[in-house]
Amino acid sequence: MWNIAHNLGGFAAPILAGTAARTLGWSWGLWAPGIIALFVGSLIMLTLKDSPEARGFSPVEQITVTSSRPDHNESEIEITPETSVENLSLLDNLFRNVLSNPFIWGLAFTYFCVYVVRQGITSWSVFYLIKEKGVIDAGAAAVRVSGLELGGLLGSLIAGRISDWYIATSPGGAVGKRIQVVMAYLIGVAAMLLAFKAVPSGLPFMQAIIVVMIGFFLYGPQMLIGLCGAEIVGRRSVGASEGFLGWIAYLGAANAGVPLSLLVQQYGWNAFFSALLLACAAAILLLAPITSAQSHIQRSAKDQAILR
Repeated sequence: MWNIAHNLGGFAAPILAGTAARTLGWSWGLWAPGIIALFVGSLIMLTLKDSPEARGFSPVEQITVTSSRPDHNESEIEITPETSVENLSLLDNLFRNVLSNPFIWGLAFTYFCVYVVRQGITSWSVFYLIKEKGVIDAGAAAVRVSGLELGGLLGSLIAGRISDWYIATSPGGAVGKRIQVVMAYLIGVAAMLLAFKAVPSGLPFMQAIIVVMIGFFLYGPQMLIGLCGAEIVGRRSVGASEGFLGWIAYLGAANAGVPLSLLVQQYGWNAFFSALLLACAAAILLLAPITSAQSHIQRSAKDQAILR
């Protein structure tokens, strides 16, 4: 549910900015989204609490481990984040719990690759349709790619549901199971990129459907990688983990700008699609060592069970 904000915002922003610019002047196409973001951000800062406990709710990460060692009576251990996480400074938290975790680095570089593909499609698909598929203008091309965000909304919701079901119905590392779903989605991204390149120019409806499917497969990994980064470090390090992952991700987005434009200019659109397919392949390879990774809460439960 959290990730659909990206899709709804991406879908609504052009409508909001375009309407404001048309009715109030072009500068309001910039001011209107900014004012709304400032208002909502201020409201969140004033009302959001640090944890469910601050609102009187039970801890989210709370599990029970049963111990039945021969030298102990069978007993239960209740584990919450507070039982195993010491108070660390911001920098200590970043270095000890995030940057020292090799799985986080694998997720970060995967995020880099995913954002190369995402930004490459969102920035250059309109130009590709005009130059290579004979679309008459940017407006007509924009209509064909407008379904990217809506496909992403559906894809991210289904990816979350599939990974939850997979975790609930089979043993093993929760993070690793989400990673396996990400890898399957990335294969789907690669297949849809090939389809987008191959679809004839005389089939605009098929082009639009393929763009929807690119969004479907692309936003699932975007959502799940961030979720894995949160689950693998525990809630006390989520902010540091997500910040680091986001920083690397937007380095990938930056590399989908000028570098891809130079690639297209020098070598053509075949090189553009080759670069995006290479990014998908690199992401899958980076994720391969993480397919059995356990979440922080699973590792804590295992450690406590061993101690008992």
